[in-house]
Amino acid sequence: MKRLFTFFICLLLLQIAQANPTDSSRYALLKAYAPNNGAPTHDTIFVPVASQIIPPASHEYSIFKRRLDSIQKDVQLDYNEYVQSYIDNYARRRDDIASILGKSKYYFPIYEKAFRDAGIPEEIKFLSIVESELNPNAVSRVGATGPWQFMFATARLYGLNMDNYVDERRDPIQASYAAAAYLRDAYQDFGDWLLAIASYNCGKGAVTRAIEKAGANDFWSIRPYLPAETRGYVPAFIAMNYVMNYYKFHNITPQACNFSIKTDTVMVNKFVPLQGIAKILDIDVKEITLLNPAYKRMIVNGTTAAPRRLIIPQTAKENYSALYEALNGPGFSVPDAPRVQYASNTADDTKPERTPTSHKVRRGETLASIADKYGVEVQDLKVWNHLRSNKAVVGKVLRLSEGAEADEPAPRAKKIKEFITYKVKRGDTLSEIAAKFEGSSVEKIRDLNNLKKGRIQPGMKLKISGV
Repeated sequence: MKRLFTFFICLLLLQIAQANPTDSSRYALLKAYAPNNGAPTHDTIFVPVASQIIPPASHEYSIFKRRLDSIQKDVQLDYNEYVQSYIDNYARRRDDIASILGKSKYYFPIYEKAFRDAGIPEEIKFLSIVESELNPNAVSRVGATGPWQFMFATARLYGLNMDNYVDERRDPIQASYAAAAYLRDAYQDFGDWLLAIASYNCGKGAVTRAIEKAGANDFWSIRPYLPAETRGYVPAFIAMNYVMNYYKFHNITPQACNFSIKTDTVMVNKFVPLQGIAKILDIDVKEITLLNPAYKRMIVNGTTAAPRRLIIPQTAKENYSALYEALNGPGFSVPDAPRVQYASNTADDTKPERTPTSHKVRRGETLASIADKYGVEVQDLKVWNHLRSNKAVVGKVLRLSEGAEADEPAPRAKKIKEFITYKVKRGDTLSEIAAKFEGSSVEKIRDLNNLKKGRIQPGMKLKISGV
């Protein structure tokens, strides 16, 4: 009888232990979902998470929740094990965070102004760290480019220009305004900032489909139905808010920025090499290039009709005088710099030289060699010509810019009527529909169809203006 009583007591204790996991077992669960390295990118692979209730954070970590609550403004900063896993990960990367803190002194004022102008919460600026670690030259394996990691088509939709000379996805100023516009549109679609942020990673369509499957309209409810990367993307954003505000509590000391934080802006109306600017200002060409990352050929391609922005470090007055003379006189020469053809009606005495719009692939050529020849990116060639691989097929005629026509005669398309009709499909959003039709935009579709709130339903027929 005594043995039987002992057996029941042991069984009862075992059940209690299983029902109330210790902090150490809960922390092991937390670690199981921690990312392996770095901030999440388009290449990151996350551990699949089953549809489950998020377990509450242990008392040991309640300080993190209180700190997040204290910095919360317009964007909801929830706390749970998923967020904690990213806090742990980022806090361990002291050198990386210290470097980012230094660079933020330059980039964050740019982001804050763009977000203020667009009415976007300032704290979303931390999303750029998750995207690119404040690297304007970052490129993902799928071609997302710049500090805000825009894909080519989305960048075009939000007004960014990419041509032989410029990729505005790399321009912190232009890209920040485009990111703010996207997030504002997404918030109008979903009414929730965390869902808008999630859509920045996986697209509005994926978020819409997840909402329909979950039957709910908040991130944590739809999280199991989102792509694996996006499940970690929002927790990473919340964790970055925490780390950028409480880095001192984790023995992280900001590093000095490795380029000039105080800068001036000069508008340039001629072709100017960045190397020549660096020589006049007596600075490293790497610094002037980092301040002007959008210029793909290291040439500011300004014209009278379309001046270009040049960012320079604040310098001595005598250097400004020399720069002014060079920019307004024959002080710069750009050998073999072909003119860019602008779509402008402004009269000019000198007509720009015609640049090739297409190239016929010859034996022995690669996409890389063709891109180098014409000063474009391989990724751009693939997008413009709908190529899935880096293989250059001999005899194929490649377009050398967005919307370029092949030099060979092609049958003319029939003139499009004043507008066409599009039937809304399940999961469609206005921005995705606009992206399907050249010359269209979210604003045009709203105006043409009297959509005051921008809400659309499957089966609805929309008028799309012809181009």
